[in-house]
Amino acid sequence: MNRIATTFEQLASRGRKALIPYVTAGFPFADITPALMHGMVGAGADVIELGVPFSDPMADGPVIQKAGEKALALGVGLKQVLGYVREFREENQATPVVLMGYANPVERYDQIHGSGAFVNDAAAAGVDGVLIVDYPPEECENFAAALRAKGMDLIFLLAPTSSDERMAQVARVASGYVYYVSLKGVTGSGTLDTAAVEAMLPRIRKQVSIPVGVGFGIRDAATAQAIGKVADAVVIGSRIIQLLDGQPHEKVVPVAVDFLRGIRKALDA
Repeated sequence: MNRIATTFEQLASRGRKALIPYVTAGFPFADITPALMHGMVGAGADVIELGVPFSDPMADGPVIQKAGEKALALGVGLKQVLGYVREFREENQATPVVLMGYANPVERYDQIHGSGAFVNDAAAAGVDGVLIVDYPPEECENFAAALRAKGMDLIFLLAPTSSDERMAQVARVASGYVYYVSLKGVTGSGTLDTAAVEAMLPRIRKQVSIPVGVGFGIRDAATAQAIGKVADAVVIGSRIIQLLDGQPHEKVVPVAVDFLRGIRKALDA
């Protein structure tokens, strides 16, 4: 059993929900990411999603786009992201790390380093799961199998517009957890409708047997708590990026820690 499955099993046994913060790797400073990851774990994060900077992130709103552009300008690419995970693993062998991004950086990595290099290097670095936004389930069974052979999960997004057939396709390939995008549109957009999420989750669970995390639109303790009542995990990204943007180096980790402690407290209440 890998770290993601172990984490969700342990949380379920204690009646707790997973807190999954998302941060763009290399933002807001190229050297901050491992310390930020450790800080978030200390504040109660159960899984960390690390965004791989990319120049054309079609699912991301202005906040995460801007963070990605800044990280790219600082020279942060997939090679550096794997380096952050390796550094994190020097002290933390327990917390799952998921890379979230797009097909282009992964395929470019294999072009440069050789076929299968991404899967091998991600596993060696200590990555537990991969979420590639623009990989449809029907086209990546081989990729999913290669990840599973190295103990890693391939995680998929589901949306309010996903049909039962689409959910079943995802269920055949996905492992770890699925990430339900609670809003139509990009990250950081719109207002969360918790009643709509609550109505959707039973439909998803009819098709999908692994845990369901919910993200997009969760901005504070109240919305996190409401979603935590019905989902297995709460994913928060854009709000964290907003809070970190413009902070001096020494404030980045404390600001993230303070915010996540409030979310953790609300989830556990």
